Amino acid sequence: MTQSSDPPKTERPVLLEVRDIVVQYGRIRALHGISLQVHEGELVTLLGSNGAGKTTTMRALSGLLPLTSGSVWFDGEDISKVKAHQRVARGLVQAPEGRGVFPGMTVVENLEMGCYARKFPSRSEHTERLDFVLTTFPRLAERRSQVGGTLSGGEQQMLAIGRALMARPRVLLLDEPSMGLAPMVISQIFKIIADINAQGTTVLLVEQNAQQALSRSDRAYILETGEVTHTGDARDLLKDDSIRAAYLGVA
Repeated sequence: MTQSSDPPKTERPVLLEVRDIVVQYGRIRALHGISLQVHEGELVTLLGSNGAGKTTTMRALSGLLPLTSGSVWFDGEDISKVKAHQRVARGLVQAPEGRGVFPGMTVVENLEMGCYARKFPSRSEHTERLDFVLTTFPRLAERRSQVGGTLSGGEQQMLAIGRALMARPRVLLLDEPSMGLAPMVISQIFKIIADINAQGTTVLLVEQNAQQALSRSDRAYILETGEVTHTGDARDLLKDDSIRAAYLGVA
């Protein structure tokens, strides 16, 4: 008797869908009608250089920027008009670019801020989730009483991701997690992201580091000046000569 295997991720339900969104800053159009999908269990990368519109996309998904047109759908519902904190409560959670840790608060206090908008039914479940995050990030467990502002850049990035995980995300939005980090720390961060995804959390990752992001993702979208120019299997895109030339400096 053959054992049944899980269906391919692209055959699973679409958890997050962006339909032709346009975002403007005054008269300047930052996003020109982009569309993308993230299926349950996937790790999807949105790759692009500085100024491509990656962070604008993430802020629009999180409800921090209004849409000029288009729509954002989460778990089959149009959430385009839903406020940012309500999106977090539904399970759409972002670890922002620049980390944004609270410098005067301890590691544990920073982590607990992550579940402010998504309360736990009981104290025991809260403790269990905190233990899970500290187990995922042993470095944070070692520094649990240390204030956030004294952590290294890599530790602050772990803290930002851990804080987002405290909200029990169904889809975790990660904006430039490798920014400003040493190569060895970048590898560590990407391994942690892959582990989080393997444990069942769906991830949409915004990155410039093509090698690390594409080698660990299921699918990817390439964003240039506010438009999606390529999409497909991440490893296929990693082999694409035009992508390699643009993002890896390989002719």
